[in-house]
Amino acid sequence: MPTLFTNIKELVQVREESIDFLSGAAMKELPTIKNAYLWVEDGLIKDYGPMASCPDLSIEHIDLTGKMILPSWCDSHSHIVYAGNRESEFVDRINGLTYAEIAERGGGILNSAKTLRATSEDALYEQSAIRLERVIQQGTGAIEIKSGYGLTIEGELKMLSVIKRLKEHYSIPIRATFLGAHAIPMDYKGRKSAYLSMMTEELLPRIVEEDLADYIDVFCEQGYFSVEDAERIMRAGQQYGLRSKIHVNQFYAIGGVQAGVAHNALSVDHLEVLRDEDIESLKGSNTMPVALPACSYFLSIPYTPARRLLDAGLPIALASDYNPGSSPCGNMNFVVSAACIKMKMTPEEAINAATINGAYAMDLSAEMGSITKGKRANFMVTKAIPSYSYLPYSFGEQLISEVYVNGVLF
Repeated sequence: MPTLFTNIKELVQVREESIDFLSGAAMKELPTIKNAYLWVEDGLIKDYGPMASCPDLSIEHIDLTGKMILPSWCDSHSHIVYAGNRESEFVDRINGLTYAEIAERGGGILNSAKTLRATSEDALYEQSAIRLERVIQQGTGAIEIKSGYGLTIEGELKMLSVIKRLKEHYSIPIRATFLGAHAIPMDYKGRKSAYLSMMTEELLPRIVEEDLADYIDVFCEQGYFSVEDAERIMRAGQQYGLRSKIHVNQFYAIGGVQAGVAHNALSVDHLEVLRDEDIESLKGSNTMPVALPACSYFLSIPYTPARRLLDAGLPIALASDYNPGSSPCGNMNFVVSAACIKMKMTPEEAINAATINGAYAMDLSAEMGSITKGKRANFMVTKAIPSYSYLPYSFGEQLISEVYVNGVLF
């Protein structure tokens, strides 16, 4: 239904031309229109501008006096398809165990894999759909979801099938990523190469045949998968037309950033540990650095040094890393706040990172990430707030009033 939103206090992230992403100093720029209107038709943004030039249309009018509109958050890194939870490990960490120590005891990713194998596909779908609806209500209008808690052919196919069902039942853009190289299951302990062969030679062709994945991923980290393993995974993905999005530099810098850039990865995610040579390798590339501050908050590990990336003229995106073990939070409003508070990003930089740059990290720049004519009408309406900086400032408040997906109230 065509709709005209009027008297918008401020229309945020207005871009006349669609752009791929923003870098460096440009991320401080956040164009807005005060006292604005927004015209939505056929699920797309038809027009916008100041109220002084608002057209006289015989369509539904919605008065947003005192409220603001921002484009939906674009969450480019999540693991929301999982079974159960890992709250016992939360207590273990409070009692002094590290993430690595929990993993060595069979916890962590392997714990989630065990629970997932015992969960039916229907039950897994129902749990995941609840989480997806919750994050949409919190303002997320596009999301990437990874597998990686299956760690068997059957388990990974189950996860990816659930993601495909979510794509079919929800109208926001959803990207699926095959993350079979998330951890080495106990059945393959000491036989990592055999596990990778199974994942790439037996499972990957089935995933591609059934159109279950858009990207391929690997946890390139000390104690998990080496740079050589990551390159093997990325080459396999390239063979089947799947671009890479890889986990790198969460605990150790071992060369994963360089490998990602060399293989034209769409994004390199985490980057809590960042060396000068990592920053240099990202310059001039098409690879988006993605920070996950909710993970740093939950695990009490360093935050991605956003200022170093930005001061080097690089882009940065923000994502939730929503998962049961290291970031059980899909609220992108908190992610934006944490980026401002802990990573010293300005509200403008953080909003750009969570909208335009997040869209780029999912190949969605042409349809998401800004208020631009012809893009999807996926946006959020705030409550009456004094400025857009109030969103990250007042991090404990629920400040999103309504969410629209393809121009329809969700």
